[in-house]
Amino acid sequence: MSNKIIMKSFEPKRPYQKLGLVLRNNLASGKYSVGDRLPPERDIAEMQGVSRTVVREAIIMLELENLVEVRKGSGVYVLNIPNQSNHHETIISDDSGPFEMLQARQLLESNIAEFAAIQVTPSDIVKMRVALELEKEELAAGHAEHKGDERFHLCIAEATQNSVLVDMLKHSWERRENSPMWKKLHTHIIDQAYRQEWLEDHKKILAAMQRKDPIAAKNAMWQHLENVKQRLLELSDIDDPHFDGYLFNSNPVVILSGVG
Repeated sequence: MSNKIIMKSFEPKRPYQKLGLVLRNNLASGKYSVGDRLPPERDIAEMQGVSRTVVREAIIMLELENLVEVRKGSGVYVLNIPNQSNHHETIISDDSGPFEMLQARQLLESNIAEFAAIQVTPSDIVKMRVALELEKEELAAGHAEHKGDERFHLCIAEATQNSVLVDMLKHSWERRENSPMWKKLHTHIIDQAYRQEWLEDHKKILAAMQRKDPIAAKNAMWQHLENVKQRLLELSDIDDPHFDGYLFNSNPVVILSGVG
């Protein structure tokens, strides 16, 4: 079943969809011509009062409609102009934005890790180590697969001994794997060195699990997914290659402590 919907009177429910429609209407109104460069994403974010991640997701939405082209280190250029007569009849993907998915995972998996550290058994630790070995092998072989990564996160959920949490984790990964938005984001990422950094994050999570330290496990998982978000923003940057690195907050930062 397609996740595409066509609506003449579409009420966007996601922040990136709202911004995407604003940008799309700008294209349809004649504000830009084919070949024109859109303003840098940080300027769009400031003008529209949204985060940089929302701008990134809105650009991906327009890419999927074949309206813009992202040129690495150069910017976003107009590829096609929507039909003036029916630009209100918009084709929208009813898909969560990739950074919205990461935010949900951060909230879900940090709490799963906290509970898993309390429930974890020696057998669970062995499974996590095996998953990390698979991740190392995939990295060494230069494979594009992320089976070890996925397996490691699943092992943590399984360590909670709670089948509902396991199902929730599986659903979040399936949603990511089937997301056109997530796939489009990754087409702009060439450098795979970031995966080594994420492996190091996994080792810290495993160490907390071995100590059965729930607070350390929660913080390590939270920071890991924060690192994933920031790295994806960096590696997929679509503006000037000398961009000053200023990042808009995509969500309020939650300071985790030993309380509760």
